[in-house]
Amino acid sequence: LFPMPDQFSPAERSRIMRAVKSGDTTPELIVRRLVHGLGFRFRLKNRVLPGSPDLVLPRLGKAIFVHGCFWHRHACAAGQSTPAARADYWQAKFDRNVLRDRSNLRKLRRLGWSVLVVWECQTGVRKRQMLQRRLVRFLDG
Repeated sequence: LFPMPDQFSPAERSRIMRAVKSGDTTPELIVRRLVHGLGFRFRLKNRVLPGSPDLVLPRLGKAIFVHGCFWHRHACAAGQSTPAARADYWQAKFDRNVLRDRSNLRKLRRLGWSVLVVWECQTGVRKRQMLQRRLVRFLDG
């Protein structure tokens, strides 16, 4: 198969990519609401810690990352798609993301933190109860 040319100009593609949010995403807000509703208080984006976890509970020594399936390459369908245009570029980018995530998790654990990764696909309406139980087990354990 031949790679498809990008249908947008470089300037337009740049504008589109700049609009992709890195924080306060819907999955992140869902996890925040659930954790808060369980009675836990947390800090957001502690930039001192490796990887800047999305939620940090310092007194418990726990950190939560909320990862987008596409960007962080989850095993679900959304995490397996790769843009056809410039596939080599995207694959290299995804590989760097995955390596950086692994490295950050390792560093946090070495520092004594318990870490939970919540994937975007796990925040859906039908999976909310299962996610809440998972959060309870993590935060109470």
